Amino acid sequence: MGTYKETEMAGRQVWLITGAARGMGTSFVKAALAEGHAVVATGRRPEEVTQTFGTRDDLLAIRLDVTSTEDADAAVAAAVERFGHVDVAVNNAGASFKGYFEEMSPCQVEQQLATNLIGPMNVTRAVLPVMRRQRSGHLVAISSGAGLLGFEYSSVYAASKFGLEGWMGALAQEVAPFGIRTTIVNPGFFRTGLASPESLIWPEIAIDDYAERSAAQRLWWQAQDGQQAGDPDKLARALMTIAAEDPPPQRFIAGPDVLALAERKIAELQRQLEAHRELSSSLSFED
Repeated sequence: MGTYKETEMAGRQVWLITGAARGMGTSFVKAALAEGHAVVATGRRPEEVTQTFGTRDDLLAIRLDVTSTEDADAAVAAAVERFGHVDVAVNNAGASFKGYFEEMSPCQVEQQLATNLIGPMNVTRAVLPVMRRQRSGHLVAISSGAGLLGFEYSSVYAASKFGLEGWMGALAQEVAPFGIRTTIVNPGFFRTGLASPESLIWPEIAIDDYAERSAAQRLWWQAQDGQQAGDPDKLARALMTIAAEDPPPQRFIAGPDVLALAERKIAELQRQLEAHRELSSSLSFED
């Protein structure tokens, strides 16, 4: 395969995208290639990337299970060997565990956090030394509307996304001195495979008190597949637009449904702080 020639890389960015074999990740790969970037497209089944995009000099398809630190290190090493550097890392890979918290087994909780929170940490830990050496880079984390507001039947999923957002907010301050930027993307409902029968993961425990509501929630989620309003290709093109900004935004709210959620969150916080402003302001020592 060999190293991409430096002359061929002149002016080109290198994008590393996780979860690239399906759904939103495939749209990100397509948009990055269309912009003239070189792409390291990773997934647990890299052959699916090759099936979609073929074999080309500006694309490296490589296996990466984000829960594996060894996979993350190997993918970044392969990216540098092939293209010489990494400019943008998109932590897109994720899983959607649905269920009431009491019905989610401890193993399921660990799996959800391992994929949606620890996974991006593994990939970022692997790529940061490269970006620090470059004194440049852009870390993108695909969060969710559930990273702004928690909803019933998605409590563990929301925990993973809230954790992702807290980590990214702090990380932004830690890596800014090295010229590394960060962006959190909050997509709403996009027509990807995330709500497909093979993607949604249901609770392993059944509790009678939740049975009726759980059944209704399952039917609702199953009905969303293929009906979501969001176009993932448009989201991918929007990502290309904001990534080209200098500086890129620290947050991008993606979709009118999440714009409404963000406004609702702001209003709720405002109500909560005003409800007890005087009490909250009275908690200092009396010097």
